[in-house]
Amino acid sequence: MRHVIAILAVVVLLPVLADAQTPGRTAWGDPDLQGVWTNRTTTPLERPSEFEGRTELSAEERADLDAQAEANRDRPPPPGRTGAYNSFWLDRGLRTNQTSLIVDPPDGRYPTRTERVRESDAAFAASRDGTEFDTYEDLNLYDRCITRGMPGSMIPGFYNHNYQILQTPGYVVILVEMIHDARIIPLDGRPHLPVQIGQWMGDSRARWEGDTLVVETTNLTPKGDERVRNLVRAGSERAHVVERFTRVDADRIDYSFTVTDPATYARPWTAEIPMVPLGGEIFEYACHEGNYGLENILAGARAAEE
Repeated sequence: MRHVIAILAVVVLLPVLADAQTPGRTAWGDPDLQGVWTNRTTTPLERPSEFEGRTELSAEERADLDAQAEANRDRPPPPGRTGAYNSFWLDRGLRTNQTSLIVDPPDGRYPTRTERVRESDAAFAASRDGTEFDTYEDLNLYDRCITRGMPGSMIPGFYNHNYQILQTPGYVVILVEMIHDARIIPLDGRPHLPVQIGQWMGDSRARWEGDTLVVETTNLTPKGDERVRNLVRAGSERAHVVERFTRVDADRIDYSFTVTDPATYARPWTAEIPMVPLGGEIFEYACHEGNYGLENILAGARAAEE
């Protein structure tokens, strides 16, 4: 009798277990992407030279790289530098099995940049010694906590790699914790805005291709055409970004984006970044409270000049 009860319990629970493992659908039938997700990882955007020609790491290599990252936490800053946040504030995550987030070009690195961009990136690098900040406009949009633009807002960096996805029958909303960008994306097939109207996060339109949400973004403002620290160059006004979100199981969204920007890169490039449940909530992002950071950066530059 005891065995019969156990078998019946398994039979009854099978549909429940299947539902727990299978991505669900919304009340109106779309694949359900909703929840609070994170894409934190220490996998670099570009493939390191030591993994040239390889797309994946072994389990042993991943464990070793995670151990190295842990051992290098909270190292003191170089002499003469103040340093930045300690590890308490950082949320870098672990390595994936990818050797780089960029999967195309096949070498896992950015395509060749145009001459225009190479010159401006060199100027950006030269300015990072902190002595060439004449006005607040000499700091980029990320330093000024305005936006990371696209695709920068969807790329993990140091912390706050968290995203809340909300769906309605006509829209998908992606709330980005970092710099609290909220992307409200229509699904009704409307055309993009006129080309002369640029926006910080661009103009996004979404559609479903099977179980994959495809989001196309255009109309990035030329004000965002700049190097965003060492993470990624924000797209020029000619950039076209195509994202794909696929809920592969209850605990994973396969996310990728492709950037086509002939003003910046010689060819399109694609990155793949898995998203997993955060297990928590989105918190308020408060950057440069009182704007003391910006004030002190400029004051430090004036002191260095003297």
